[in-house]
Amino acid sequence: MPHVIRTRVRAPHAPSTALPAAWATPSPRSRPRSPVDAEAVAVLHRAARALLDDLAGLTDRLVAALREQEPAYRAAIETDAAEVWQEVHRSLRHNIGSLIQPRESRDAACRTSWRIGASRAEQGLPLDALLHAFRLGGAMVWQGLVDETARSHPDEIRLLIHVAAQVWNFVDEHCGLVADAYRQTERRLAWRRENRLRLMTAALLDGTARVADLPDAAAMLDLPEHGRYVVLAVTGSRTGPPVTLPPGTRALWHTSPEAEHAIVLLGPQAPVEEAAALDVPPGVRVGVSSAVEGLAALGDARRLAGTALGTCPRGGGVVRLEDHLPAALVVSSPGLGAALADRVLGPLDRLDPGDRDVLLATLTAWFDSDGSARRAGARLYCHRNTVLNRLRRFEQLTGRCLSRPSDAVEISLALAARRLLGT
Repeated sequence: MPHVIRTRVRAPHAPSTALPAAWATPSPRSRPRSPVDAEAVAVLHRAARALLDDLAGLTDRLVAALREQEPAYRAAIETDAAEVWQEVHRSLRHNIGSLIQPRESRDAACRTSWRIGASRAEQGLPLDALLHAFRLGGAMVWQGLVDETARSHPDEIRLLIHVAAQVWNFVDEHCGLVADAYRQTERRLAWRRENRLRLMTAALLDGTARVADLPDAAAMLDLPEHGRYVVLAVTGSRTGPPVTLPPGTRALWHTSPEAEHAIVLLGPQAPVEEAAALDVPPGVRVGVSSAVEGLAALGDARRLAGTALGTCPRGGGVVRLEDHLPAALVVSSPGLGAALADRVLGPLDRLDPGDRDVLLATLTAWFDSDGSARRAGARLYCHRNTVLNRLRRFEQLTGRCLSRPSDAVEISLALAARRLLGT
């Protein structure tokens, strides 16, 4: 049976934020070696040179061990055996060379380990599998040093115990380098993916996404290209999720300077009411677009959601565009809305503010009560005759007739413009 001398002493990992320092060559002002240490180093160097002479065979054995013991590497070997073999061969050459000439070979060995950690992170190999491969390689090199010494100079095998810590510290150091490179690359890739998702979502909501990019966008966002969607526009949320969506709702959130937007996937026959059934905190305003077909129409849906948001009360609430189309017309063309309000309601501005506000409140209550003076009076805590007298006075001041349909439409829109636009 082969001799095995194995001592594990963990060394601290080199910090990933100061990589050159991690590769620094040890200071020459180290303590003088004892005669036993010098003999042990000589034994180590001789055995390591023998391993380098059979580097191809050692590489074959390590690749075979990886295929047998590590499923993740087995898949990589089956995909590109030559690439894995070259990677293992290069790593062994630099690392064994570092045992012989640490000053000359250390930097190259560290760079090789770092590149392996980064490239395997990009390929999606699990970190545990990568660290297992490095430790398996370290164990195979150590066993090779022991076997070579036992074969050629069996009486000197006891000296290897004096360099065991040095060898295993080296293995641990490179495991640390590999892990640091892997995690840094993983963070960079995650940031890149998140940035691509953010940019793609923004392009869809802005309506600037190219039609040719829609299949890729659907795959990236895990949304059907031709599904039914509504868009929510939300303001007033300071902390936490803007609103609580119904259970099971698939939504993709995006933050823009003017509002939070949510792309909500509807079922084939699902009504918009499902997406509008929201739990809204006090002060939060939500505009809900009409339903649109496909990712290509999300830009239109975002604009419709913004229009609905413009009709939302300042104190908060949820407004579906389809329920407030007249007000949406006013908000979508604020210049025309202001001109209409000035033309229809302008004569009231010559009154005292208090008198003007009473007439405007009476008009609003009357429209909200479907033209019922009695119900409007109940809202205003006054008699129906008082309501009728105020309405007649409004007609006299403005020259409008509330019983004439065209005038009633203009008055209603003018009230909405003054309320929503502050004209």
